[in-house]
Amino acid sequence: MGILEEYERGKLFFEYGDYITAAKILEPVVAESPDDVAPRLMLARAYYHSAQLRKSERELRLILDHDPAEHYAHLMLGRCLQRQSRHDEAQPHLRIAQAMGI
Repeated sequence: MGILEEYERGKLFFEYGDYITAAKILEPVVAESPDDVAPRLMLARAYYHSAQLRKSERELRLILDHDPAEHYAHLMLGRCLQRQSRHDEAQPHLRIAQAMGI
């Protein structure tokens, strides 16, 4: 199966709420195409929804290092930090997301 097919398969598992399987499928997709934001963001979301918050945070920070204007990554990072009780760190990201219209 090609990378696009694997990405689509990972999305399907995500949509069905099987976030752990989605993450397992998406990890090699991201490894093969590290600059592609969509699979990395989907992977971060799968980690977030399966309570793998440190992994989610890592992926979201990588996205923002590459594209600081990625508004949804700011929102997700803010929420991820909130779930880790790191509210002070979350606020700037939530403010940025809000300013960008999320």
